Amino acid sequence: MIEVENVHKSFGALEVLKGVTVTVEKGEVLSVIGGSGSGKSTLLTCINGLETIQKGRILVDGTEVHAKTTDLNKLRRHLGIVFQQFNAFPHLTVMENVTLAPRKVLGMGKSEARDIAVQQLENVGLGDKLDVYPGRLSGGQQQRMAIARALAMSPDYMLLDEVTSALDPQLVGEVLDTLKMLADKGMTMIVVTHEMKFARQVSDRVAYFHKGILAEIGPPEQIFDAPQNAETKTFLSSVG
Repeated sequence: MIEVENVHKSFGALEVLKGVTVTVEKGEVLSVIGGSGSGKSTLLTCINGLETIQKGRILVDGTEVHAKTTDLNKLRRHLGIVFQQFNAFPHLTVMENVTLAPRKVLGMGKSEARDIAVQQLENVGLGDKLDVYPGRLSGGQQQRMAIARALAMSPDYMLLDEVTSALDPQLVGEVLDTLKMLADKGMTMIVVTHEMKFARQVSDRVAYFHKGILAEIGPPEQIFDAPQNAETKTFLSSVG
């Protein structure tokens, strides 16, 4: 499981996370919603160790992420992370993009890495794009390639940061369908999203962030149909 305990994170004088505590169980899908600047994306980068924290602690399967003795590179093999930018290598084919990390980081052989890449690319509907360069893909296809690239490392957890926000509306559905497929297969995911329909349909729980505070968390039907927090109600009425 992922355990976040009283985490504080500041950028200079700006406190972005103000004592956040949340636990994500194995196999759970947690959607994180809230306005811009509420700390949602920062939470993911702190869990992955890309950002340091000032106070509190984060544990992944009992390993403290920010402990000085923790090997972050080793830990990150268990934590797939996908950002809203695709970050593909334009000079490499889809296959080469997806096999790069398993070969370089895990020391996997070319044949094994290719077999895994083919499987993951087929899972996300890109089995016919193996030898295509990213520039020839649509935005939705590039984002699905980024998801396949993260999955090729066989992570235990997926952290997804607004992976549809840079896409044209007609491409959003194909990426969300990919995430639904992962959820159905039991992948543990923390999904920062603006897609309320997805959060309602796919999540086990939904967390609402407001100004660096986890203001409310609960099952989707509670958050969307009977929110307890006034800020949650205001936010949902503004996006509804």
